[in-house]
Amino acid sequence: MKFLIPEDELGVFADQGGVPRVDSLFVADIFGKQHFHVLRDIAKITESKSGLSETFIASNFESSTYRDTRGRKLPRYLMTRDGFTMLVMGYTGPKAMHFKELYMQRFNEMEQCIRSLLSARQEFPMLTDMICRLHESPKPYHFSNECDMLNRIVLGMSAKQFRLANGIEKGQSIRPYLTAQQIYALDRLQHLDYGLLYSCPDFQQRKQMLTSYYLTELGGMQ
Repeated sequence: MKFLIPEDELGVFADQGGVPRVDSLFVADIFGKQHFHVLRDIAKITESKSGLSETFIASNFESSTYRDTRGRKLPRYLMTRDGFTMLVMGYTGPKAMHFKELYMQRFNEMEQCIRSLLSARQEFPMLTDMICRLHESPKPYHFSNECDMLNRIVLGMSAKQFRLANGIEKGQSIRPYLTAQQIYALDRLQHLDYGLLYSCPDFQQRKQMLTSYYLTELGGMQ
């Protein structure tokens, strides 16, 4: 299965549609349960008599498979935040409560990361792909810091500030509101930053190099 953002240490990932999900295998491991017990619990809450609608079940419990160490193809589920919440609602005790809180935090982080990634992909697709390669579990700031840096160099402000200054709706791409020179400069810097992410991991050094290139080679146009 291809992921937008790969699985982290808790088994939380983002699917290609940008929906955060968690693997039932990880839930079993983290909560100290046998996986077949977790599958049994899922079967109980997704059966026709459980009271859950077919729409809810289809949207929040995706049936999948995996291969174990012996090569056997076995069942698993990929659950959304709502599916996970429904599953672990009955898990009690201090340890279970701790892990439920941990997962809630991770789902929140993943949702923020997805928003940052999708927003960044509108403006800087090359960079977002590179950041996903460099970081096993990318955080929102991995995308926002890089994009803000390029926007500040060329526009003198972040994309958020540019939207506020120009009355642009939140989440809307700023590209249609930029001049041809600004778009050209951002594209050039994106290509340079793409290579620098590998060769120069220090953020401040990259910023200095890109700023210098913008001022000397692109004329510091705004």
